This record gives sequence, C-alpha cells and structure tokens, in this order.
Amino acid sequence: MRTELVSRPGDPARPNEDFASVGLPACGQGGSVVVLDGVTPPPDGGGCLHSVPWFTARLGGALTELTVSAPDVPLVEALSLAVARTAAAHAETCDLSHPRTPQATVALARWSAETVDYLVLSDAVLLLASPDGPVTPVLDDRLARLPRELLRSAAYVDGSLRNREGGFFTAAADPAVAARAVTGSVPRAGVGALAALSDGAARWTETFHEGDWTDLFALLRARGAEALVERVRERERADRSGRAFLGNAKTHDDATAVYVEL
Repeated sequence: MRTELVSRPGDPARPNEDFASVGLPACGQGGSVVVLDGVTPPPDGGGCLHSVPWFTARLGGALTELTVSAPDVPLVEALSLAVARTAAAHAETCDLSHPRTPQATVALARWSAETVDYLVLSDAVLLLASPDGPVTPVLDDRLARLPRELLRSAAYVDGSLRNREGGFFTAAADPAVAARAVTGSVPRAGVGALAALSDGAARWTETFHEGDWTDLFALLRARGAEALVERVRERERADRSGRAFLGNAKTHDDATAVYVEL
C-alpha cells in the first residue's frame, strides 16, 4: 500500500490552516483519509478566542478517530459528531453563532474490503481512480456555481451565502451541516487509488488549468504529492499580476494533497 501526504503553508510566517490524516486500523483492514481546509478568519477574529489551526486540529482529530474506530458509523454521522464535539470544546468561551466562527471545508474517504465511502463539503476535492485508469472527481460545486461578482464582497458572502440555502456550506459549529455534504459509496473493487486535495493544491486544475483531474491524478501517481504542490507554487510565482485569482484570493494558499493506493 502506498500513501503520501504533503501539506505546505501558503506563507511560511503563518500557521498552516489545513489538516490532513491517513488512518489505518491496527487490524490492517481498511482505512480513512481526512483533509480539511480551514477558512481564514476576518481581522476581528470572528468572535472566537481560538485559531483556525486549533479548530481544524480538533475537528480533524475527531474525524480521524471516528472514521477509524467506528467503521459502521456513516460518514455523515461521523462529521456531525465531530462538529458537535469540536463546538462543545469552545462553546462556553466563544460566539459560535458568528458567521465566521472557525470552519473548514471537508474531504473524507473511508474504505473497507467491500466499499469506498466518501463525503465532500465545499471546495475540497476527492478523486477516485479505477484500477483500469478512469478518474472520477467528487466535488461540491455550490460555491463554484455562484456568480463571481457576489463573491467579491466578504460582507455579502458572510451575511447571505455562507452556510445558507442558495449559497454554500462549510463545517463550522452546526452538526446539521453534515447532511448538506456530497456523499456516496462505490465498490472497493472499482477503486484502485484515491486522492484528497485542499483547494490550494487543486489550483493546478481549477485555477491554472494545467490539465484536467485525470492529468492531475497522473502527476500524483508518477511524481508524487510534493511534485504537485511544487507545480502549483511555480504557477503562483509566475502569476505576478494575480490575474488567475478571484477577488481577494491569496497568491499562495495552504496546499495539501493526500494520495493513497488501495
């Protein structure tokens, strides 16, 4: 079994707000992948005393534990339980009703001898590759389908689109958001390898259009996760004018890529 995990901060002077894990049960049967992309808070902190890395570490840790130790718990329920557990850890000290309370996008996959289950929430990316080559992207495209002009105003996004009907959803403090995720299950025999990406790593396809998801997966398989992240950084450095980015998007984002051959 081959696994690779690379997570690189967008700015070495700032903490990485992504989280990633690969969980392998001691019995040797099955496993799980968790990738979270923390949402950078506003200057006022979003009503929380804690950092985004604090949040993603706790949410990601809970998801890793639940997906490995409770294989019969559906991923939607696992995410709901992890959100509730994380919210309880700071409900008495922080304003969890603030629209920018710490939150994250989510990509989850869990496999057994029979199935591969998956869950994606917001703009994280999960790629499933069949043993004979075709790659299937699992995407939550609600954010991508919103008019670009609406996303240029942070106030409008927070007040009208973030975790609202007609907008998009992230894992924050409401366990019910788990039901909004894109989920499914496929036979294990139909998946030879998979990859989970934060949107910082997915820029290779989504922002810079270096290739489609099949091309990106081929790069991961041949050159590894570090090569993908470095290719993204090269393109970011070359785009000095920022023309490839939307609104106030960061020139360099935290970039995380996990690759697993089952």
